[in-house]
Amino acid sequence: MATKDTQRKPNLGLRMFLMLLLTLLIVGGLFAAKAFMGKQMNNFFDNMPQPAAAITTAEATEQSWSSSLDAVGTLVAVNGTDVTTEAGGVVRRLAFEAGQPVKAGQLLVELNSANELATLKSLEASANLAAVQANRWQQLAGDKLVSAAEAEERTTAAATARAAVDAQRALIAQKTVRAPFDGVLGIRRVNLGQFIAPGDPIVSLQSLDPIYLDFSLPEQYLPSITNGSAIRASVDAIPGESFHGTITAIEPAVDASTRNFKVQATLRNEDGRLRPGTFARVGFDMGGAAQVVVIPQTAVSFNPYGNSVYVVAEVPREEGEMDMQGKPLTGNKQIVRQRFVTTGATRGDLVVVTDGLKPGEVVATSGLLKLRNDGEVTVNNKIQPSTDEAPKPENR
Repeated sequence: MATKDTQRKPNLGLRMFLMLLLTLLIVGGLFAAKAFMGKQMNNFFDNMPQPAAAITTAEATEQSWSSSLDAVGTLVAVNGTDVTTEAGGVVRRLAFEAGQPVKAGQLLVELNSANELATLKSLEASANLAAVQANRWQQLAGDKLVSAAEAEERTTAAATARAAVDAQRALIAQKTVRAPFDGVLGIRRVNLGQFIAPGDPIVSLQSLDPIYLDFSLPEQYLPSITNGSAIRASVDAIPGESFHGTITAIEPAVDASTRNFKVQATLRNEDGRLRPGTFARVGFDMGGAAQVVVIPQTAVSFNPYGNSVYVVAEVPREEGEMDMQGKPLTGNKQIVRQRFVTTGATRGDLVVVTDGLKPGEVVATSGLLKLRNDGEVTVNNKIQPSTDEAPKPENR
């Protein structure tokens, strides 16, 4: 007999659907909660007040600057060479000390010339004999005892013998090396008894007074440079001292690769402190004084696409501005705005602004990398960057 209560079979499909639905609700809730928290966090950071950047400032000033030009160059000896010999031989005598001043024609080195002297005596004897024979044949030709052609042959032989004597004397003279000009000798490069070949350097000789200063300038300054213009120069070897000279030569052609032309100035150097090969800084005036706008170089961001500065301005605060602690802010605030400028000549720590800035405007001089347009700043000028026209850093 069948019972009334019948057992229901479990519905597996329904259970699977309910479990999947529950899983989706849980996972979706987690993603929704994470998205909500991320949105709230983004809103917080977007509306969070930015801290003011600390900077130093300087005011653009108008100054009177004379039009000047600076360059770098090299000191060059008016006469400078490595003394050498035209004939080879063994060093018999050294007649100089390294580093001493010498006069033109002063004996420096003698080479062994014993063989050449012996040959000279032989040639002189032959030349004397040829001269006697030539005179005798001339007399005979005058008496019609020999032909005129034979007398001419003897005369030619005598002249040839005399030329051989002169050539030998010239060779012997090459064995004696003398200073070609006044100057100061360098370090000796040969020793007593050493064999030297023709062209081997013996000692360096440099003429120090006067001395040349060679430097290059861009082609646009070619019309402004003239012979006789005064220049001033300084060298690192003699700090704090300036040397004066005049332009004595201008290269007529411009170098096509650099678009520069060479200039040569002459400086007096009585004490010999300026030495050839020394690096020198050159400066000279090109005209009268002019009024220019000047700021510290640290205020300029030098970029390939253009130079810029950050100009400081004071503006009123917007309503509802809060500080980092959420407290309301009132009053005015200082902000910076980036402005592109055109720069000109520099002098020490200062640079000329030819366009984009007016006298009296205030620019940021430090902390430029952390600035942005309309960003708030605080000014602290207790420690300022150097703004000297002729800075002289101390050695420490």
